Amino acid sequence: MKKSHCYGIIGLGRFGMPLAKKLAQEGKEIIGIDQDEERVKELREYSEYAYVCKKMTKEVLEEVGISNCDIVIVCIGSKIETSILTTLNLMNLGVPQVIAKATTEEQGEVLEKLGAQVVYPERDMALKIAEKILRKNLVDYIAIGKDVEIIEIHATSGMIGKSIVEMRVREKYGLNIVAIHNLKDTKTDIDPHYQMTSEDTMVVIGKRKNVSDFIDDYSA
Repeated sequence: MKKSHCYGIIGLGRFGMPLAKKLAQEGKEIIGIDQDEERVKELREYSEYAYVCKKMTKEVLEEVGISNCDIVIVCIGSKIETSILTTLNLMNLGVPQVIAKATTEEQGEVLEKLGAQVVYPERDMALKIAEKILRKNLVDYIAIGKDVEIIEIHATSGMIGKSIVEMRVREKYGLNIVAIHNLKDTKTDIDPHYQMTSEDTMVVIGKRKNVSDFIDDYSA
């Protein structure tokens, strides 16, 4: 089976199952694999290509057509040996892009050496929660590189009634506003004279320290 933009999900647990369902709901072709029959049965409501595989050997993976996928995500975190061997088999099958979940730095290092792109879902979620606790009005953020981030912040009390020009977002803090949105509207073409309201959320991109300074200066 050769599909256009086909995605493989190996491991249908708390990370893999929601990922597989979301991709399927967006109209993507997916192949789902797990050792558990109940999980595979659940996924079959979303994709006809869901298979029970007790072993993740190269031969088994090739038989179910995983080598025809553009991207395969290995969602096996706790069984480190299985995760590593599965990733190795995928690389040997010539899968163009392999993304592998890791639960430890050591596991991640091995997976990276095999050629996989490594993600740490539990660690990343913990860091996001910590950021939300430590940084007031933070809605969400994405780190880009070492010290640059895209951050979504709810308007602080000090921002309400202030225009973009007054706050000198770019001149003083070196930040670029990506969007301003609320329940009524989302603006991407930002009027510099627009005044922030209590319902607004601002999305900015810039250096981490500058973002923190901006929030701190207008938190009062």
